[in-house]
Amino acid sequence: MNNNLVYENTQDEIKAELINGKVFMMSPRPRLEHNIVLGNIFGLFWTYLKGKTCRAYCDGVDVFIDEKNRFIPDVMIVCNPSIRKKDGIYGAPDLVVEVLSPSTAHNDRFRKKEIYAKAGVKEYWIVDPLNCIIETYLNQNNDFILDKFYNTDDTEIKVSVCDNLVVKIEDIFDYIDEL
Repeated sequence: MNNNLVYENTQDEIKAELINGKVFMMSPRPRLEHNIVLGNIFGLFWTYLKGKTCRAYCDGVDVFIDEKNRFIPDVMIVCNPSIRKKDGIYGAPDLVVEVLSPSTAHNDRFRKKEIYAKAGVKEYWIVDPLNCIIETYLNQNNDFILDKFYNTDDTEIKVSVCDNLVVKIEDIFDYIDEL
């Protein structure tokens, strides 16, 4: 498997994903609210999972699904230690969170969502930082079924892949109102 989508002779690594064998560049850089939300979610997951078997990872970690699909999710939880390698995750994370950006929203909502479901990801979140909405999907027979829409009128989300992890909606969207 060729894991390298890094372009030589550049100062910075170019972020790209491989979806059904096609390279998709991940640019332009995300807006500030995107980074705030992904940081908040990662922080909540990381704090809860500290000292447990499951681990939280954030933007920048490659997920190698198969030869034709390599993604860089915004946040994920991985409970199976055998799929964690130095250069990324080899197999399906337990939970994947994608924070929408205008340039990648279509892939997150359709292409990647379908591939993640077939690969066995148990829970998938799509987070819209501009409208403060979270969609949670649960895997049933290798297909994601919408579990619930959350917005700021809701108080919390129960993370299905962790026994006692409950996340407050206000903590996910904390600091966005300062922009």
